[in-house]
Amino acid sequence: MNRRNLLLIITLLATFVLPTIAWADESAEVKAFRTECDRGNAEKCVTLGGMYKKGTGVEQDNAQAVELYRKACDGGYAVGCAYLGLMYKNGTGVKQDFAQAVELYRKACDGGVAGGCYNLGNMYNRGDTGVKQDFAQAVELFRKACDGGFAGGCSNLGLMYKNGTGVKQDFAQAVELYRKACDGGFAGGCHNLGNMYLDGRGVKQDQAQAANLFRKACDGGAAVGCANLGFMYYQGSTGVKQDLAQAVELSRKACDGGSAAGCTNLGEMYEKGRGVKQDNAQAVALFRKACDGGEAEGCFNLGKMYEKGNGVSQSNVDAVNFYGKSCDLKFQKGCEASERIKKSQ
Repeated sequence: MNRRNLLLIITLLATFVLPTIAWADESAEVKAFRTECDRGNAEKCVTLGGMYKKGTGVEQDNAQAVELYRKACDGGYAVGCAYLGLMYKNGTGVKQDFAQAVELYRKACDGGVAGGCYNLGNMYNRGDTGVKQDFAQAVELFRKACDGGFAGGCSNLGLMYKNGTGVKQDFAQAVELYRKACDGGFAGGCHNLGNMYLDGRGVKQDQAQAANLFRKACDGGAAVGCANLGFMYYQGSTGVKQDLAQAVELSRKACDGGSAAGCTNLGEMYEKGRGVKQDNAQAVALFRKACDGGEAEGCFNLGKMYEKGNGVSQSNVDAVNFYGKSCDLKFQKGCEASERIKKSQ
């Protein structure tokens, strides 16, 4: 099992916490919010919009949520613009329109909503439809989000410094930003900081500290933190004592939480019978899930299962297909295996 040093750029959509409402009389509460919204209280429009989007106290209605967010935005409440931008970006309750999302995120950002800056930064970083990819602009927006108290912006800005994307590479600066993100409650920042301690980049190498940070990330909902911590337990290191049962539990949590690398790790444990009863069919299912999630080694391992006929009917055609997918994902062993089979036929 090869070590996976996952670098996380969390592209979670910015979230704004809506007020918690105790529903003594639901219809009366909804009516009160609507009355306040109609009187020009834009904040109440956003609250009511969130209720319609989630179906809380009212019948779920995304189109109604869009109109309420629009009313709030038009009323000068920048949070409403951020929410409306999110609806346009995802095509929820309205026709998907990236250009409109960009305009609304910019309006939210200019209005002091750090989450709007973060979302707009992600669009520039990826080069989404509606914006030309611009790393320097992404850096500026992530910095504004970070300075505005949005911890995800600090994490993404740290990643830009770590990779030297849009800024001069600076590991020490990346560490500082990841730490700020982690301390601010952003689990992805804890994961990224853990990787820096694991590799000794911008900070003295410390596997025990890396394990602590991966655990914090995992407990905070970052599945990749669970995957990395599980791998450390699988290998055993100066940071954690080898514990295959713990490795299985963490890898399963990672896989269930959406980490494709966690699925690959767990699949290898089933393939080799380490920490679990050996089960090739289960390994195949996990490698397939990892590959579908874009994890190169998962595709490669699935190719191996087809080539050997382990847990599936032997098929060189399928083996070449999955080796090729891993090659497309920049996994060199996949390129070599695919060429080897093609030449032998």
